[in-house]
Amino acid sequence: MAGNSFGNIFRLTTFGESHGEAIGGVIDGCPAGLLIDLDLIQSELAKRKPGQSKITTQRKEPDQVEFLSGIFEGKTTGTPIGFMIRNTNQKPEDYNHLKDAYRPSHADFTYQAKYAHRDHLGGGRSSARETACRVVGGAIAKQILAHAGIEIQGYVSQVGDIKVLKHYHELDLSKTFDHPVHCPDPTLADMMYNYIDKVRKEGDTIGGTISCAIKGVPAGLGEPVFDRLEADLAKAMLSINASKGFEIGSGFSGTNKRGSDHNDIFYVKNDQTIGTRTNHSGGIQGGISNGEDIYFNVAFKPVATIMQQQQTVNSKLEEVTVTGKGRHDPCVLPRAVVIVESMAALVLADHYLRNRSSQL
Repeated sequence: MAGNSFGNIFRLTTFGESHGEAIGGVIDGCPAGLLIDLDLIQSELAKRKPGQSKITTQRKEPDQVEFLSGIFEGKTTGTPIGFMIRNTNQKPEDYNHLKDAYRPSHADFTYQAKYAHRDHLGGGRSSARETACRVVGGAIAKQILAHAGIEIQGYVSQVGDIKVLKHYHELDLSKTFDHPVHCPDPTLADMMYNYIDKVRKEGDTIGGTISCAIKGVPAGLGEPVFDRLEADLAKAMLSINASKGFEIGSGFSGTNKRGSDHNDIFYVKNDQTIGTRTNHSGGIQGGISNGEDIYFNVAFKPVATIMQQQQTVNSKLEEVTVTGKGRHDPCVLPRAVVIVESMAALVLADHYLRNRSSQL
């Protein structure tokens, strides 16, 4: 299976399945001498782990990361960082009835078509359980970026038709993780929570949007043509389970503007640096960061596993009925915020390290 690695210089490779013994990864390209905050990594994993509230899957996993290499006396050595997260709460019996059936909107059929063999236990490699590894890699990437003054803040901005209408500048993003929905607007967060819980009780699921702002990015990160910074961010976000859309800056709303309204006018700031009076570009022009905030939205579909009967077919080409069993999220958004941040951190750290060799 190809496609298990992400990044060029700062590179994460992950392994493992949802109901295997463990998941884990290898981080290559991390500079030596970085003091690793293990508590920060564990706190990041806590934002993603299952069983946080009744609106998330009730699978109970401590998600305790074990580092196997690449860190000595609390600092990175410059060698590959190997890590592992053990699966402690598997329930493979929840999936025995799905051994031959192809669940609607899952990867069951496509995996079978590609590999002629699949792990039906929780989706195996296609399970969102794999994203815990991304959070570990992202947590280390965030510690690299912190040295450059770069901060990444994601939040749930929409669940169903409940939408945060305020610009991220108007929100206190430090309060995002104070609420189990991970939305910084407390009133809307309560509405979102109640709506997700209602959908859960009906045996259904709901989707929405996560927004993300990256602050403190210097001008000059990114590569022209194929490795444009926004292209790498788009790939990162669309690699996350259940993601279905990505827009940066003005996104689709910019399509109804004229160039005279949409252009970001340059000016000289008081500190004698160059800035733009507006930021429709989302902090990136020509595939390279311009020094303004990078901001984008990621759309997530409703979780495919629902606790209702659905028609499908099986490997014998028979029409059958399936019903979701086990422990599943009625809405992926609350646990996905830190995953979005982590993938953004992997992209920014990679381009930050690449940029160090761009000038003499």
